[in-house]
Amino acid sequence: MGDPAGIGPEIICRALAAMTPEQRRETLLVGDIPTFERAAGLVDASLRFGELDDAPGDDVVAVASIARPAGPIIDGRVSAAAGETAFRCVARAVECVQAGRAGVIVTAPLNKAALHAAQRFYDGHTGMLAALTGAPSSFMLLASATLSTIHVSTHVSLAEAIERVTEARIAETVRAGHAHLESLGVANPRIAVAGLNPHCGEGGIFGDQDERIIRPAVSALQQEGYTVQGPISADTVFYRAHRGEFDLVVAQYHDQGHIPVKLIAFDTTVNVSLGLPVQRTSVDHGTAFDIAWQGRADATNLSAALAYARRLARGGRHA
Repeated sequence: MGDPAGIGPEIICRALAAMTPEQRRETLLVGDIPTFERAAGLVDASLRFGELDDAPGDDVVAVASIARPAGPIIDGRVSAAAGETAFRCVARAVECVQAGRAGVIVTAPLNKAALHAAQRFYDGHTGMLAALTGAPSSFMLLASATLSTIHVSTHVSLAEAIERVTEARIAETVRAGHAHLESLGVANPRIAVAGLNPHCGEGGIFGDQDERIIRPAVSALQQEGYTVQGPISADTVFYRAHRGEFDLVVAQYHDQGHIPVKLIAFDTTVNVSLGLPVQRTSVDHGTAFDIAWQGRADATNLSAALAYARRLARGGRHA
């Protein structure tokens, strides 16, 4: 459900209303029924909800309920109670997957300030999922129809992101992206690794990381048999991938990868977590507190994340 003070419940109900009856039967919500009922009324969706453990009928959407914490939750406002609710939803979703009751987690947006107010000090969904599942590391992939990126680092300062550009991390990122694309049926994925510095450092004039770290990492991956090129200057590599030359671009830090993908596919980009023992997709936007609970939120991005999740659940086949 995400943060209940944000647009998550609303876009979930819009997406449910647009589904086929079969898709609704395959969908398990995580949250609390009163919030979903309120959101369904807001968007004029004829939906009924029932507890998962009560075996709801075909025309009832199943809900794995969480206990709402004490404290006020105000529409469009940061609060510890809302942050704790979002955390409990993710933890319950992990439990459902680990128990075999669900195959892929799809997350509506949460608010990091609310999460921290609840004393849940994670950098977002991906870090939280890694902690809940005991995963040593994880990767963020942004997928769109014509451009997909996977990130060496994400929610850290730019200074720390530069420090995280290592041969080992680049290799792990390429391998994770390659494995994911193969799982979706992409044979021999073509991967480009973006440079870190302007023009890949211009031979060391603007920094030496591209020649000292990135190029050796790419060479080693090529020796392992991966179809990978780099470093390629970031001011051209995304354009080349968008035109079809590459299946995936490895971005060295958050904004390097996010900006081009959001520019060309803001409403349909799907956030995918890799390297975890659970599969997860997400919207690529925030809680939109400024329009929350006003009946104005668009569910296009969530519907795209749900479609991608169905594809993962079916072993890469489109559905």
